[in-house]
Amino acid sequence: METVLLYLVGILVVVLGLAVSIGLHEIGHLVPAKLFGVKVSQYMIGFGPTLWSRRRGETEYGVKAIPLGGYISMAGMFPPAKPGGKARNASTGFFQTLVQDARTANADTIAPGEESRTFYRLPVWKRIIVMFGGPFMNLVLAVVLFTILLCGFGVAQATTTIGSVSECVIPQSSERTECAASDPAAPGNEAGILPGDTIVSVDGTAITEWDQATALIRASAGDPLDIVVERDGRQVELTATPLATERYVYDDLGREVEGADGQPIVQEVGFLGIGPASAIVQQPVTEVLPMVGTNIVEVSKIFLNLPQRLMDVADAAFGGAERDPNGPISVVGVGRLAGEIASIDTIPVVERTAALIGILASLNVALFVFNLIPLLPLDGGHIAGALIDAVRRGFARLFRRPDPGPVDVAKLIPVTFAVVILFGGMSALLIYADIVRPISVL
Repeated sequence: METVLLYLVGILVVVLGLAVSIGLHEIGHLVPAKLFGVKVSQYMIGFGPTLWSRRRGETEYGVKAIPLGGYISMAGMFPPAKPGGKARNASTGFFQTLVQDARTANADTIAPGEESRTFYRLPVWKRIIVMFGGPFMNLVLAVVLFTILLCGFGVAQATTTIGSVSECVIPQSSERTECAASDPAAPGNEAGILPGDTIVSVDGTAITEWDQATALIRASAGDPLDIVVERDGRQVELTATPLATERYVYDDLGREVEGADGQPIVQEVGFLGIGPASAIVQQPVTEVLPMVGTNIVEVSKIFLNLPQRLMDVADAAFGGAERDPNGPISVVGVGRLAGEIASIDTIPVVERTAALIGILASLNVALFVFNLIPLLPLDGGHIAGALIDAVRRGFARLFRRPDPGPVDVAKLIPVTFAVVILFGGMSALLIYADIVRPISVL
């Protein structure tokens, strides 16, 4: 019963964290819009039926039933078809109707005498600030959460202390986890290395980080190494000869690198069969921004390779392939992971809390990157429209031509419709995969 309650607590943390992230995202739009004089009629968290709302001044603030997004309603998001023109009342064709409906709805947001309070009349730099404000708030929240995680809780780091010593060498291509009589003994075990030993030096090189020892061992297949360890307060000198063994080659994302034949690439490296013990180490504040930057890069890579990533997800959902733990995941999957982490009673509460904070921080990085994709209806699409507007008007001034007027973003409504369908299908696939073939930490 307690495990179930903890599982639900983990899911609740993600739901509330997502709601806060969405709320702050929309505040990032709301505040600059009001400062620049744009009329904002609604500020809503969620979609669907309204659960609660209250009007303050000219703006209605509320919460809707489906907490998977949010929006603010600004007057005059789209300019008229022609400068000074009005929305037309007739059109033919499905996509023309979409554009017409958008223009009509847009015209309804502009009250007589308030034409100057429309979004499209703002200077380009103000429009960019309003639209970038939302993703920026997610970035700020990610920085705050990563600061709490790194500086308050700390992160697990490999130490120079031995955490595990293998008894034998099992080929990496084997599915076995236990030693067989034919498996050679692990060199580290033969040399007398014990869990709890702290590596002092390898072949005369002082060791202060585990990666130093790993690099020396991997490069010394077949060559004896003099290893000094500290054991029970005294130094012990040992000699170990790394065994030449094959290991898969991995890329920066931790995925196996495949050759032209589609098979994983292997390389021969030295192997002792020892693993590090980890320790939670608080990080300096200077590590926060690099961590955020690394997350932004990794999330951006996922979006840049999204078609292939979605094919892999589909293969896992409808075939027998394994899910990529570093691949895309839906809100359902994130909630499931949070629930699993919260319910693991074999790790301290502090570590579980830190893991949940890390999930929320990464979620805000994903929201930041996702919303900057230059496609409508995302914020990046509106920013792209403002930049195109600036370029057009800049060229007009340069060549002394008449002002072409604001970019008619309403014409891109069919593209918006297609993007919404595409993202809807992507979300449905990810949710299905997270139900039938979930990524799990257990």
